Amino acid sequence: MDRHGGFELTVPVSAIDHLTGAEHAAVTVVEYADFECPNCKQAQSAVKLLLERFDGRVRVAFRNFPLEDVHPHALAAAEAAECAGGQGKFWPMHDLLFADQTHLKPKDLHGYAQRLGLDMARFTAEMDDHVYLQRVREHLQGGTDSGVRSTPTFFVNGGIEDVSFGLRALFDAVEARLRPAPGK
Repeated sequence: MDRHGGFELTVPVSAIDHLTGAEHAAVTVVEYADFECPNCKQAQSAVKLLLERFDGRVRVAFRNFPLEDVHPHALAAAEAAECAGGQGKFWPMHDLLFADQTHLKPKDLHGYAQRLGLDMARFTAEMDDHVYLQRVREHLQGGTDSGVRSTPTFFVNGGIEDVSFGLRALFDAVEARLRPAPGK
């Protein structure tokens, strides 16, 4: 916890994260999300707007936080996204999984992989062998250690941002961090 009683990101953003937006942005938003969570699906349009509005000044990192007790297909969807990421197609798979959120059974995931032109032998082997399960579990642990209790949860420059009353708070937090400090 930080000195204000809020939670802070315990795992810093690094090159292994799935990043989009400006590489050297002044503000980094980290999202912990579940591909089967309806609130996470709704948040995706806000995240896209955030990237457009603050183009060149913000970047977003996505981390998996599948709530397996509530969403039975979330873990497999997270693994599929990671498999796609291993072939350079994380963000296209991310978008497909949210777009077709009610269709996340194994046959659906394979269909999305085919649609993206992934190496299907590799995708199937990696899914069958749970090659990326450890990475997903590391995201979960890092999120839990950082105070993530539900999805989506956002961190702005390392501090947790309460969006329970709407995603406007996320925009306000980014804007506040982009404002010059008084007297500068």
